[in-house]
Amino acid sequence: FLLGAILPVIDEIVAYMKECDAVLRIEPAGSARRRKETVGDLDILVLSTRPEEVVERFVSMPRVSRVISQGTTRSTVIIGANLQVDLRVIPPESYGSALQYFTGSKAHNIKLRTIAVKKGYKLNEYGLFDRETGERIAGETEESVYKALGLEWIEPELREDRGEIEAAMEGRLPRLVREEEIRGDLHIHTKWSDGTGTIEEMAQKAMSLGLEYIAICDHSKSMGIARGLDEARLRKQMAEIDKLNERLEGFRVLKGIEVDIKADGSLDLPDSVLKDLDFVVASIHSGFKADERQMTERMIRAIHNDYVSTIGHPTGRIILRRRPYALNLDKVFEAAAEQGVMMEINAFPNRLDLNDVNAKAAKEHGIMMSIGTDAHAPNHMEFLNLGVAVARRGWLEPGDVINTLPVDELLRKLER
Repeated sequence: FLLGAILPVIDEIVAYMKECDAVLRIEPAGSARRRKETVGDLDILVLSTRPEEVVERFVSMPRVSRVISQGTTRSTVIIGANLQVDLRVIPPESYGSALQYFTGSKAHNIKLRTIAVKKGYKLNEYGLFDRETGERIAGETEESVYKALGLEWIEPELREDRGEIEAAMEGRLPRLVREEEIRGDLHIHTKWSDGTGTIEEMAQKAMSLGLEYIAICDHSKSMGIARGLDEARLRKQMAEIDKLNERLEGFRVLKGIEVDIKADGSLDLPDSVLKDLDFVVASIHSGFKADERQMTERMIRAIHNDYVSTIGHPTGRIILRRRPYALNLDKVFEAAAEQGVMMEINAFPNRLDLNDVNAKAAKEHGIMMSIGTDAHAPNHMEFLNLGVAVARRGWLEPGDVINTLPVDELLRKLER
């Protein structure tokens, strides 16, 4: 299942379970808590001293199609057609160690257990214990478990054994970017191309989400199938945006485009119009079969255009459906770092591109990221949280993501 399909289900389960007063705390664990891009099944942990009531409430959820097992402190159900949800009810003294254990990843947990053994401890889902005396050292909270092992608490998104344990030992964990720090959405489509909302509808939705700006990035002309904009229509759209901005209070619509990168790496619209835009996303939408050298040169040529702000969905993958194009990302990142061009984290649920690993690599090259939902309808803007999840898994801090800037600072930063 895509993460984007799972998060609303989690919200639904949590809201339903919280109505039961035996539920003192409830959280998802497993890969969903780590915000992995795909989730196999769902683990839910509940802190309670009255487990039977909690289990009873759980099996009676409206969307349960089948109860696979029901015990005193655990239950497994199927929601809808085939989403398996496992519930575990945990007593207070072990809640932290259970949450830590069931969050994973496996590799992260193995490394933690190794550290515990070296300190003369035993770590499992029930707590952290002294090996000799069996005395409980920690377990009530995750923080207490990590602290007893000599580590700072580690954000769930980082728990993949990619250096986070070493960073926690040395006190150099990143301060990850947070959802509430994102001030704008930098990739929005409208009725002008293949979206379903007007510019104003997209702006209203963004305001309702607490955002301060959006960048309208409709398709350019070679995307005929998407009613892409030629120069004349783009100029008309820019005039409409200017008019709208005069009316909007405390909110700004940025003039942008998602311009096609053609097979030779040139762009689908001339510099004479690109130079008048606030934000230019350059993307590949065709010719995916080219070899690595051609694809890499094509993208690097686009990066060298003076008006490109960010590269849209840079690897072209569609989760579970299309593999990334053949690209030498190291070379692409080197060129982008040199030119001051950003990489997009496209937050559309089946894209999440750059992914976490590539976003971390881009950060290591000194590249800033832009997050855009690629919204084609107003409610698609709610996918911003998925982009933030990828950024967090990629170790990104607020300073690595341009959307954390207020609009005036953003525009200053974009003047290359």
